[in-house]
Amino acid sequence: MEKVEHKTMRVNGINMHIAEMGQGPIVLFLHGFPELWYSWRHQMLFMAAHGYHVVAPDLRGFGDTTGAPKGDFTKFTTLHVVGDLVELLNIIAPDRKVFLVGHDWGAMIAWALCLYRPDKINALVNMSVPYFPRNPIIRPIEALRAIYGDEYYIIKFQEPGKIEAEFAQIGTKTVLEKILTMRDPDPLKMPKGKPFDDSPVILPPWLTEEDVDYYATKYEHTGFTGGLNYYRAIDLNWELTAPWTGAKIEVPVKFIVGDLDLTYNLVGVKDYINKGGFKKNVPLLEDVVILKGVAHFLQQEKPDEVNQHIHVFFQSFSSSETSAS
Repeated sequence: MEKVEHKTMRVNGINMHIAEMGQGPIVLFLHGFPELWYSWRHQMLFMAAHGYHVVAPDLRGFGDTTGAPKGDFTKFTTLHVVGDLVELLNIIAPDRKVFLVGHDWGAMIAWALCLYRPDKINALVNMSVPYFPRNPIIRPIEALRAIYGDEYYIIKFQEPGKIEAEFAQIGTKTVLEKILTMRDPDPLKMPKGKPFDDSPVILPPWLTEEDVDYYATKYEHTGFTGGLNYYRAIDLNWELTAPWTGAKIEVPVKFIVGDLDLTYNLVGVKDYINKGGFKKNVPLLEDVVILKGVAHFLQQEKPDEVNQHIHVFFQSFSSSETSAS
């Protein structure tokens, strides 16, 4: 990764760290939790070698990008994070559309960016988390608690400081290893005081000690609160996005998910993706790819397949990427 250039840019009141390389049409990569720009290392090298300028930021509160004071999750809504990215794009791609790739929370932010500012996006490859339209009847956290109970990980993440204390007892590196190597497609439960089992972690071939050490070094410095604040702002997002109730995603999309992904195996999600609901809410959805035997961190687990899917999809739009209209 020695060819990657690192910059810190002042955007939307925060200092944003970006990693970039290559020349050509811009591809913006958005990571999830508990990840960083580094999650896209394989895609960055591949796309830069195929004529693209790749840009992967650490999102607000992650890695080397600052955020609000650690306890203030209200500054981590999709409006805040999309605001960071719009200002970044105004600097690096004025009057141009960019290609967009997202995964996990990065996928959620990518959907939001396309919803709020479709004029900025040429095409999107999104992974793991499909677009779910806002349900005006019930708050998301209330709905998740009713379906999955109080030990469901998103519910456990809600109280500031509580899961951080449990993670501290386990150790940063072990927490990262446990999450990054998960392959159980059942809903993730975190019992009180014991969020993970005691089984030893055996790293898969796609995740090296060097990789884990990179993540651990950053999270040891920042803690997990910045990333957890995205979960804590879920209900606030619901409140603030009422104006977009019923809105659709109006950019061309390819969606990729592993069949062992936690999100793909949630109640009703397979039918939503495969039986027309997803396409109804994302009218320009051009392709859905289900990777067999692949879990949540698919861009790291199966980089060659994911790289090809991204490249082939974006190639078909290369002639229009310079247009902002």
